[in-house]
Amino acid sequence: MNETMRDIDERTNLAGNSMFEMLLFRLGEAPGTGRHELFGINVFKVREILVMPEITAMANASANVLGVANIRGQMITVLDLPKIMGCIPNAAPGLLLVTEFSRTSQGFAVEDVSEIVRLEWKHLMSAEGTGGSLVTSIAKLDGDGPNTRLAQVLDVEQILRDAFPHEQQAAQDAQLGTQVKLSPGTVILVADDSAVARLMIEDGLKAMNVSYIMTNSGQEAWDRLQIMAKQAEAEGKTINDQIALVLTDLEMPEMDGFTLTRNIKLDPRFKTIPVIIHSSLTGTTNEEHVKRVGADAYVAKFEATELAATLHRVLTRT
Repeated sequence: MNETMRDIDERTNLAGNSMFEMLLFRLGEAPGTGRHELFGINVFKVREILVMPEITAMANASANVLGVANIRGQMITVLDLPKIMGCIPNAAPGLLLVTEFSRTSQGFAVEDVSEIVRLEWKHLMSAEGTGGSLVTSIAKLDGDGPNTRLAQVLDVEQILRDAFPHEQQAAQDAQLGTQVKLSPGTVILVADDSAVARLMIEDGLKAMNVSYIMTNSGQEAWDRLQIMAKQAEAEGKTINDQIALVLTDLEMPEMDGFTLTRNIKLDPRFKTIPVIIHSSLTGTTNEEHVKRVGADAYVAKFEATELAATLHRVLTRT
């Protein structure tokens, strides 16, 4: 078995047990407390960790962009993550996390890397409403015990949108206009825990003239399916008369997209509903991995043209 297939098998096994691995790191002192809080990111989004390379400052760049680094011939934009998150490092950030989101590579400067932990998705709690606009969830690192350590999971979609607003808007404007037709009376059920991701998905679906129901997590989407199935049964219909397709993110608190997909495909009431994974967890290995957990298709965020084409392809073959 080659290395890629071993990676895919490992990730599929983790998903099958509703688990994932998270890299923990620190960014400096938190204002007001002086504590060096823990932050986290899915390991499978991290391409490599480097001692901070030489950085070339770019003229007129955003205040949160340190510059660019030449990583083996590839120009990588380096973001000042401590500054973005309002932390104060004791010294200049010494490490660079090279990451891949939505088929783009970027670097995040961090103070230091702590460890890699293996967690169950149920131990991630939504951070919405807590005031942390750049954080999607809070991870309970030691389970449900009263003294469990906490780590903040970053909303990288929001961070990148804030850092490069003009690029995001230009890409969105260029992709509007493709139409997708649903069966009369049906909607697309969407699950995503990132507020900016939900906004961008809404804009795309509206441009496609598609009706939708938006939820904030896999658990909320699963609960909505249960309610809609009971309503359909009471009206002498099936859930397929109401839901045309489920579009889900992967990384979500309480119930991740892998578990949501598996639950749908194992339930006789829902198994014929197509499921499309819509995730920033990209790269060849990751994209092959999600296809092995029961989803009907995979689309990288935020490729609206590709999303429209995938919706059309999946809906017309069902």
